[in-house]
Amino acid sequence: MSDELKGAVALVTGAGGGIGRAICTALSAAGAHVVAADRHWPADAAPVAGEQAVLDVCDPDAWSRLMQNIRQRHGRLDVLVNNAGISLVASIAETSLEQWRRCQAVNVEGTLLGIQAALPLLRDAGADRPGGASIINISSVGGLRGAPFNAAYCTSKAAVLMLSKSAALEFCALGYPIRVNSVHPGAVGTAMMQDIIHRYVELGAMASLEQATQAVNAMHPIGRQATPAEIAAGVLFLASPASSYMVGSELVIDGGYTSR
Repeated sequence: MSDELKGAVALVTGAGGGIGRAICTALSAAGAHVVAADRHWPADAAPVAGEQAVLDVCDPDAWSRLMQNIRQRHGRLDVLVNNAGISLVASIAETSLEQWRRCQAVNVEGTLLGIQAALPLLRDAGADRPGGASIINISSVGGLRGAPFNAAYCTSKAAVLMLSKSAALEFCALGYPIRVNSVHPGAVGTAMMQDIIHRYVELGAMASLEQATQAVNAMHPIGRQATPAEIAAGVLFLASPASSYMVGSELVIDGGYTSR
């Protein structure tokens, strides 16, 4: 336990997934009160650190309701982690416009809506917090490097990177006490990653699940996938005053993937 975020209120979207849960745990352990938001919380879902909230990141009205609830219950918001996202593994030829738009809607528009909705609360909270308020947008190494069968996903994550940089520069220009940065994980050992590996086999890009898993691991010089906790540690750093001079930066946590 630490007190880096003592007294802070943090909102994490996509909190029901592997990375989201780990982020909630890390921020809570650092003293933050966490609002853990996801589109759906099954009755048998494992407990998550923080108070659960239901949120469809593509719905502006849902964002407004959640911000009103946070204002009424907590009076402030210090940290926003736009973590909700989906993957799409498909060839360009077979990617439907509906699939393409859905990927952009969740990954890019969901991030934009979150920034817009949270801006008033973040601006107020940042004025009296060391290092200011913090927005952390979860992108991917796919936002830095292209990949076959991942056109929609890579495009969306590159957009998240540029949205983060543009927002960071704009808020500095306007004098808002809000830092914006992005996080770019490599492959992470989550259920989503397993779905991606299965999809590669279905497409015939890999002969077996074992071969696909080995290939994914081999893409990273460290020789393995990250744990969700390793990504959460980077998010915690960006949420804390320790990263007070980081603005519009991309924090790459990829086991060496982009160093080749």
